[in-house]
Amino acid sequence: MPGLKPIYRPTFTPGQIDAATRLSKKQTAPFAVVQRAKLVLLLEQQPDLENPAAARLLGRHENWVRAWRKRWVTSDYSLEDQPRSGRPRIYTIQDHAQIKALACEFPAQREQPLSRYSTMDLVRLIKDEKNIGRMSGSTIWRILDRDVIKPWRFRLWIFPRDPQFIEKANPILDLYQGCWQGQALGPREFVLSADEKTSIQARRRTHASRPCNPRQLALFEHEYERQGAIQYLAALDVHRMKIFGRCEPHTGKASFWRLVDDVMRQEPYASAERVFWIVDNGSSHRGPKAAAELKEKYPQLTLLHLPVHASWLNQIEIYFSIVQRKVLMPNDFENLQTLTDRILAFQEYYVQNAKPFNWRYTREDLKRQYQRLQFVT
Repeated sequence: MPGLKPIYRPTFTPGQIDAATRLSKKQTAPFAVVQRAKLVLLLEQQPDLENPAAARLLGRHENWVRAWRKRWVTSDYSLEDQPRSGRPRIYTIQDHAQIKALACEFPAQREQPLSRYSTMDLVRLIKDEKNIGRMSGSTIWRILDRDVIKPWRFRLWIFPRDPQFIEKANPILDLYQGCWQGQALGPREFVLSADEKTSIQARRRTHASRPCNPRQLALFEHEYERQGAIQYLAALDVHRMKIFGRCEPHTGKASFWRLVDDVMRQEPYASAERVFWIVDNGSSHRGPKAAAELKEKYPQLTLLHLPVHASWLNQIEIYFSIVQRKVLMPNDFENLQTLTDRILAFQEYYVQNAKPFNWRYTREDLKRQYQRLQFVT
């Protein structure tokens, strides 16, 4: 009848059936090839099966079934895709690999006066390559983007140089998880993370700042007058999200001890069983001497020093980052007193709705990361 599409009924050789059987069970074979092999086996078992029924059994569209049945009847048998139409590939896989290899080199390795490559730098570099020839920047970008290679971007990092890095960091990571020496912390044991945010400048803009308007960003004058600088010392109770801070004209032992006094003379820390203070290796609280002096004044206080170059393990740095973004940028303060009042007011504002940081980095994570770094030269 007019309008009905013919049903193609292919036949298969025993060798083709054996090959399709092996492919249908092969877990590493491409999914599309496995589906076609299953269609071969299904049609071998039920040659008169209609296209819609075969499609339902395989979870495919009946047009897919019809197309492959037609191909096996009208063309040579194959489970692979036919070559697609269009312009033939200009650059080979070897060309792609060479572009990626060039992008993963420092320019100095090829005596280029650059610190890092851009796509146009790579265009200039490869135009003299006899086996590649000219290639546009957009083509290079697409090749590199497939493997997320971005030679124009970089980030700084620092290698842990403390030979006891793991031994010093592990107890602090345990405290963040609420335990000490294998025992869970009690209700009268507290963990505080402390540090100083130094040299916070008060910059008075030459002209008054303007708030945002519809379709217009807020405006801040580029030029400013320096009004001095303060130091912000703060301690964070990591499990209760309480923040204690003070602004000082200078850093040093006296300033840090005043912060410790502010915290340790109030409850629940004054009557606590133990209070752990996590600090870096700054001069105001460095070494065993500072730990012993604080222990003598406050017997319940235990001072723990982070390894060198491990401020990223100090939770107070997260809070300082929030202060930087929400209070100090952009910087426009009439004088130091205005700056001080704003910082301390934000401290009270922040803790009203803040929750403890969801710290998930454990000693197992540190061990894996440290092992990876051992292979970095």
